[in-house]
Amino acid sequence: MVVLSSRPILENFVTPRKFTAGVPVVDLSRHDAKTRIVAAAEEFGFFKVINSGIPIEFLENLEKEARDFFKLPLPEKQKPGAGNPYGYGNKNIGAKGDVGWVEYLLFTVNLNSGELFPGISTSLRELLIQYTQIVKRMASEVLELMAEELGVPARDCFSKMINEENSDCLFRLNHYPPSPAMNLVGFGEHTDPQIISVCRSNNISGLQICLRDGGWLAVPPDHTSFFFNVGDSLQVLTNGRFKSVKHRVVAEGIESRISMIFFGGPAMNVVIKPVTALMADGEESFYNEFTWSEYKKSAYKTRLGENRLRFFEKFSLQ
Repeated sequence: MVVLSSRPILENFVTPRKFTAGVPVVDLSRHDAKTRIVAAAEEFGFFKVINSGIPIEFLENLEKEARDFFKLPLPEKQKPGAGNPYGYGNKNIGAKGDVGWVEYLLFTVNLNSGELFPGISTSLRELLIQYTQIVKRMASEVLELMAEELGVPARDCFSKMINEENSDCLFRLNHYPPSPAMNLVGFGEHTDPQIISVCRSNNISGLQICLRDGGWLAVPPDHTSFFFNVGDSLQVLTNGRFKSVKHRVVAEGIESRISMIFFGGPAMNVVIKPVTALMADGEESFYNEFTWSEYKKSAYKTRLGENRLRFFEKFSLQ
């Protein structure tokens, strides 16, 4: 159970509008998948993927194991570590004072980092290893479809960054307990700093995305599908053509919400800058180039909701 000394209530909360057009949906089994991916990434920085081919029975089994973990006594849940940054944590998100109605596990999925998913049961570990491998392949496929549609000569232009031996990919397992009040901050508004992130949750609502006009939209839950977020790094790689999506989780239900997110990040020494093949003649980069290590260190020094890219912009994009 999450214990909060003070409950983070959303200030000036506005009920999210209904998304009359629907969340952008990409059917990976259709020939137009790459066109839909790029259109959604340009307009929303967010889309839902269906027909991934991942068996629902496998996903439900993983969800059950995750629930069982979060039911454990606190000392057992703390065995993976103290969440600094990896391991188990609750309430505190990062080191700058952000809090949420959430408890979580955060792990690196780099095979060179030692034992994967330490401190948890063998059954949960085996499922998480399978899950992260499967979702990483799906994320790579989506990134390659993006590159193909954008006309980048190297189809693996983006995907190779998350598939390098030392790529900095992470996995986060979140548990949002039943909420004691309406409009609690489950996870505050933010963008993801990586290239791409892939989220799957149970059938409990809570995820919201921010549109370009500043309005918040509630995303209908769908436990059979996956939701993709464009990250800050992909925004830079496309020179702002894709925009990283600001999103948040609101805890307001009587049932707990489980979500699992794969974050596709590059190796620490990879330089992040606009892809030359995407630049028109005479087009200037909006950003000063940086390594992933530099950006990650900068992101860890900011509050969750801050615009982290502003430190690397050549001029304001607002």
